[in-house]
Amino acid sequence: MAAYPTHFRDVVEQLLQNLRSEKDSEAHRIFRSHPGHKSKHIIPETVNPNEETVPGVQHPGSTGVIYCTDRAMANGFTYGDPQWANLGQGAPEVGEIPDAPPRITSFQIPVEALEYGPTTGVKAFRQAVANLYNIQYRQGKESKYTYENVCIVPGGRAGMSRVAAVVGDVYCGYQVPEYTTYSEVLSVFKRLVPVPTALKPENEYRIDVEQLKGDIRTQGLQVIVASNPRNPTGQVIRGEDLKALIKVCIPHTTLVLDEFYSWYIYPKEGEDYGQSVSGAAFVEDVNEDPVVLIDGLTKNFRLPGWRTCWVIGPKNLISALSQSGSFLDGGANHPLQIAGLPLLDPDRVIQEKLALQKHFHKKRDHVLKRLAEIGLPVKVIPHATFYIWLDLSSLPHPLDDGLTFFEELLREKTIVIPGIFFEINPAHRRDLFASPCHHFIRISFGPPLSELDKGLDAIARVLERVRREGAKDFGHSYKHSGGESAVHQ
Repeated sequence: MAAYPTHFRDVVEQLLQNLRSEKDSEAHRIFRSHPGHKSKHIIPETVNPNEETVPGVQHPGSTGVIYCTDRAMANGFTYGDPQWANLGQGAPEVGEIPDAPPRITSFQIPVEALEYGPTTGVKAFRQAVANLYNIQYRQGKESKYTYENVCIVPGGRAGMSRVAAVVGDVYCGYQVPEYTTYSEVLSVFKRLVPVPTALKPENEYRIDVEQLKGDIRTQGLQVIVASNPRNPTGQVIRGEDLKALIKVCIPHTTLVLDEFYSWYIYPKEGEDYGQSVSGAAFVEDVNEDPVVLIDGLTKNFRLPGWRTCWVIGPKNLISALSQSGSFLDGGANHPLQIAGLPLLDPDRVIQEKLALQKHFHKKRDHVLKRLAEIGLPVKVIPHATFYIWLDLSSLPHPLDDGLTFFEELLREKTIVIPGIFFEINPAHRRDLFASPCHHFIRISFGPPLSELDKGLDAIARVLERVRREGAKDFGHSYKHSGGESAVHQ
């Protein structure tokens, strides 16, 4: 029998795709059974009775990493288990890497640091952050950051929450795919009305500044939130593009830039190591321009456990953040701010940045090469961060959706993050198969190389089994919480 024309097969595949729904997928039914993940459909439910364990309390749902870790634990995962490869956690390796300064493993705590710290942070640490930004990004500019432009917060989520808490009733623009925690922030702070824009893979997920300009004008966006470099796609806006983005927002729209991966820049041919990115380079007046930057020791300094981060912006914003911090989180860890002061020395920072970029560049290229050899070449190469946004659409159903692929990898003792967590859909009303992110997973190459290879070996085993046996035996009989099969859930 003659083969069907390619265009006919494409039409049939699209029809089949449109017919798929969550009820036909065990992985999706497990997801919806998790507290806080029930679909709201058209009319939002006030309380899901199955989740109300305390009167009036509604489960907020979980971020992608938390859900995936819970599912991994249901499959036997424990932290530190050498049999598992965690390619889902959004954290860099924390040990020694070539040519980097030694890791800080001990420090003296002055007695005064045993007291509560200010909700804006220790003044000396705030000033050290301001000085570092002035040296890195504001050489030759008259307007400089001071400690009054810096607020120290206990982690990036706390920084985002503090900013959201002081924003009024506004339309808030964001792009998808985007960092998963934004979904919870946009859900909890009801005064922010989320207005999404979908970024396109054919444009390598670039933010279209002209489109954004139109959205600001026609939709009245007063706040725009964006990660740069971008989690999960590994892309970055810099140079004239970043300058144009900031210019579009000033003076009537506040731009909040999550810059946690600002050092994870992989030079292209002809570029040097040591570059980093920040909107601080294009702010004219630090106290007038509505540009808010969030970063910290977590990613660039490879110290996620310290939970020591900062928000930079106009000083009247910092004053407001002090007040929101007083009822949200109470302030950052006092002793760790003292211990962190030497880390912000500009000469040490240069050494850290160079070592980090060279080491993670090698890991990125290693993972890209292995994925291509396995048969899953990466379509949009990450130029920043330590993430790979991997398209599974070439795989046979049901492995072409991220949730099912994730569940299959759990059987191989490997964790990744399904793409649907990065759609940022605060209302939870869309059938997940309609999500533009459903056939993606995010792979982190943050862990050490040995762990990366362990996870890549697991992916290779799944694909080899597909080639050998077909896909008919995939997509069912998964373990639910408590170790039971979820086949009837």
